[in-house]
Amino acid sequence: MVMCWAYVIEPSLVDRTLVRVSRKPSAPESRVALVRRARRINRELALAYPDAHTELDFRNPLELLVATVLSAQTTDKRVNMVTPTLFAKYPTAADYAAADRAELEMIIQSTGFFRNKATALIKLGQALTERFDGQVPNRLKDLVTLPGVGRKTANVVLGNAFGIPGITVDTHFGRLARRFGWTKEHDPVKVEADVGALFPRSEWTMLSHRLIWHGRRVCHARRPACGACPVARWCPSFGEGPTDPEEARKLLRPARQLTDESPA
Repeated sequence: MVMCWAYVIEPSLVDRTLVRVSRKPSAPESRVALVRRARRINRELALAYPDAHTELDFRNPLELLVATVLSAQTTDKRVNMVTPTLFAKYPTAADYAAADRAELEMIIQSTGFFRNKATALIKLGQALTERFDGQVPNRLKDLVTLPGVGRKTANVVLGNAFGIPGITVDTHFGRLARRFGWTKEHDPVKVEADVGALFPRSEWTMLSHRLIWHGRRVCHARRPACGACPVARWCPSFGEGPTDPEEARKLLRPARQLTDESPA
């Protein structure tokens, strides 16, 4: 059971951010209260990040699938530097299936783990060609059977290439879901189930983007910028990072700095 916190709020606000919030523990939070608080956080994050979206460049489902596979253990910026050449050379699944390994590895080398990724892309192309007529399937149960594709990658593709709602549980999403008291789980599948039950299905994709953006910009793993957080009022973990607004602002990561951050 998540504890509910009564907040004493100083009246002054800076950019929708609470200057000071002190917490007083009260009764355990009911299910109804949890749902209301979770949805309020989502609404506030929607105001804070109206342009939240996947930061991988793509033009079709195959390109997004490939880019997401490449994004493991690297940054979106690095993937976006590689994919223009990659997509031009391999526009179809059949092209990946027939790719020369040495050439493919050379193109994607800078993304790290390039030998494993090259193997995954070649096998991915073969599976798509042999089992799905070269097309990326639009069902979760089919996507997760593809080489190199787990639920996270599948939900990225479903939500952003097909418009089918999905929750993307990366390290940012999982961390924030636990800090917000939406789940206690660490297994991504269980996190997905717990969080999905709190929100309408139609919100799942955008919720994923908002939490990931907030995790990259404000709610960092080691020192969250609590004093500059737009949802501090509703967060039971307020105080894990600096609560002084000026100190917290120094921890904020502008968009131009995010592309070089450590991978999710």
